[in-house]
Amino acid sequence: MPLPVISVEQMRQWEKAAWAAGNTAAAVIKRIGRLIAARVLLLTRPGDTILILAGRGHNGDDARAALPHLPGRKPALVQALDPRAAAKEFLQKTKSASIHHRPPWIIDALFGIGLNRPLDEPWRTLIDAVNQSGLPVLSVDVPSGLNADSGQVEGAAIRADITLTIGAPKRGLLQAPEWVGRLEVAHDIGWIPCPHSTELNWTLPEDFAAWPLRRPVQSNKGTFGHLAIIAGSRGYHGAAVLAARGALRAQPGLVTVEPQPSVYFPVAAQVQAAMARPWQAGRPLPANCTALLFGPGLAQPNLPAALAKKLRSWWKTFPGPMLVDASALDWLQPGAIAAGAVRVITPHPGEAGRLLRVSAEAIQADRLGSLRQLSRRLGNCHVVLKGHHTLVGRATGAVYINSSGNPLLAQGGSGDLLSGYLAGLLAQPACRRDPLTAIRFAVWQHGASADTLSQSRPNWTVEDLANALGSARPGD
Repeated sequence: MPLPVISVEQMRQWEKAAWAAGNTAAAVIKRIGRLIAARVLLLTRPGDTILILAGRGHNGDDARAALPHLPGRKPALVQALDPRAAAKEFLQKTKSASIHHRPPWIIDALFGIGLNRPLDEPWRTLIDAVNQSGLPVLSVDVPSGLNADSGQVEGAAIRADITLTIGAPKRGLLQAPEWVGRLEVAHDIGWIPCPHSTELNWTLPEDFAAWPLRRPVQSNKGTFGHLAIIAGSRGYHGAAVLAARGALRAQPGLVTVEPQPSVYFPVAAQVQAAMARPWQAGRPLPANCTALLFGPGLAQPNLPAALAKKLRSWWKTFPGPMLVDASALDWLQPGAIAAGAVRVITPHPGEAGRLLRVSAEAIQADRLGSLRQLSRRLGNCHVVLKGHHTLVGRATGAVYINSSGNPLLAQGGSGDLLSGYLAGLLAQPACRRDPLTAIRFAVWQHGASADTLSQSRPNWTVEDLANALGSARPGD
């Protein structure tokens, strides 16, 4: 189940309910310590020194509970009870060691989510020393000094590379990515299920335990649908190729790509399993077409007016799922869509800004509100608002935050792979019985495949992602 994004007060209420149900603080702290240690072991190697800054509260207790579970590592504990003494000890441990023996990671457990006032100068000095050390930081629950409700810095804050928050995401963590770094959730802490429901929900890999869906033994190409892709123009033919490759990774029965005639030959030469034919005004889609992707690489100036006209017609009348991406988003017009029609748009902040006639900065300042407005404008369609913590949702109902992915996805062609993969799923009758989960799974899979690549190959390209897409498993 996805996790609600909650406030500090809601976290406190959940905590009280857990104690009332018989959970004990000692057992929970021990469990959290194991979760912290498990994450640290993945980040480090045998023989590495790990510097742990532990404050006086439960946040510090959680980090101290990790100490017995770090086999082969050399944990160095700084008991940060007095900030001046802690700062002195921290500098001694980091500056006196040779570069080959400096701690590869700092575990920040100075302050938890209860901090709601500006820090005194000695604490600010300690935090500044951590930030200036140049060492990567994993913060426990919240970067110390950050307000977990508002995302505001209380005088000074740790600049974390990873924040491993406890139980469920807190609102403020989504407002301060420059301090939080990669947000991860240690949710299995032994409490009762979270009693709160909220508008925003954090996606967990476990949400997709049944995906990709099992394929029946007695099946054929027709069982898994036929995706048509209208994509590619002069100077942008690669987008059509990548969209087709992404679609094939979703394994629909058939894929047909229809690029503009000027780039038909380079597109056709680069796709093997997909069929290719040049786009022609007035020609119908393949008779057995079950889903339609329209837009990647249609950025050439002075494209035929019939192209935009056809898009608007299909948006209203095409019986199967339809996904619109990239430049073609600008051709959509406000209005209702047929009841029950599955319609999806996948804008990045710049494209969303053009649709709503605001800046990309305005979109980023209110991503949830922007998603709602886009969906209302286009008939309550599904919206995938891309970017850090991609959002998936509609004008009403729950909105889901994607938890996978990393900055290396910011490469040209990455979005074309995503739109192709998502459309390839929606082409399959079994997948479109639950279109929202199919959309969420595609977004998660895209990011998780990138995360897997980054663990072994930090200089990967979109072509590598095209080969890896679909390989991530929720249990990995």
